[in-house]
Amino acid sequence: MTLVFERVGPEAATEVLGIVRAAFSARPPLDPPADALGETEGSMKERLSGFGGVVARLDGVGVGTVLMDPANSTLWLRRFAVLPDQQGHGVAHKMVTYAAGVARAEGFGDLAVIAREELPETLRFWERQGFRRQHSREISRESPAVRLHRPLNEYVVEALDADVMFELGRRVAGLVAAGDVLVLSGGLGAGKTTFTKGLGAGLGVRGEITSPTFVIARVHPSTVGGPELVHVDAYRLGGIEELDDLDLDTDLDDAVTVVEWGEGLAEGLSESRLEIRIVRAEADEAPLDLVEAPDGADPRRVEIVPVGDRWRGVDLSAL
Repeated sequence: MTLVFERVGPEAATEVLGIVRAAFSARPPLDPPADALGETEGSMKERLSGFGGVVARLDGVGVGTVLMDPANSTLWLRRFAVLPDQQGHGVAHKMVTYAAGVARAEGFGDLAVIAREELPETLRFWERQGFRRQHSREISRESPAVRLHRPLNEYVVEALDADVMFELGRRVAGLVAAGDVLVLSGGLGAGKTTFTKGLGAGLGVRGEITSPTFVIARVHPSTVGGPELVHVDAYRLGGIEELDDLDLDTDLDDAVTVVEWGEGLAEGLSESRLEIRIVRAEADEAPLDLVEAPDGADPRRVEIVPVGDRWRGVDLSAL
């Protein structure tokens, strides 16, 4: 099977409308109903007459579609749809990847979608693709709609196993310096500590790197005259300011600090940081038959997002 993507305009309105209706009709009923179910061929032509859309074709047959709607530096994904019998086979994941490539090429800063909070599986899909909720009073009034955004300056690495995760950490060690902060997020067993072990190996620090859960933080001195590694578990911290109370034997300005479970807390530690999100691949991110994962592989999607002036201009593409 061959999956290809085609940019389309108003001429594809009938095909796009058919895919959207089939996909949205198969969802659980919502109150109010999804706006997509009110689309007509005329309204779809009008939507496609702007920036256009994408049709995903499997062996020449349209199986998925998305409309692209630019607004300032954001490219909104509208009417995102995959035919019910093709869901769970990687089409949606690859369509998001394709749309992100289009957005980067056109100079957009982020992608955005609107999802419904009554559909937790749909929300979880978008979060696995690197989208995060935007919290504000204005947005909270839009319930049950939820806005999610994904920055396009991220670098994505597909890690098939623990060895690849370790090697990724070792490569990141070649880019960091004293005072840098890395924020790791991901579920239990995602590979955060494996990544940190690779980072420690690349930095040449002393001591076995294990999950810091029971001690909150560990300091690993350098054996090569470089910065120390401070390994922090923020899961039990009430706030990142509690680091000041830990009486660490080092100044964080002289160390590389890795904060596990730090998303939402470590922003107060440094305005510049690397945010590293590790997501275990699930069914909808599985390949069709184009790439077959080796036996025993437990693939992860690693999203590396540089934040702040420190990382402006730093080339992360080699990762």
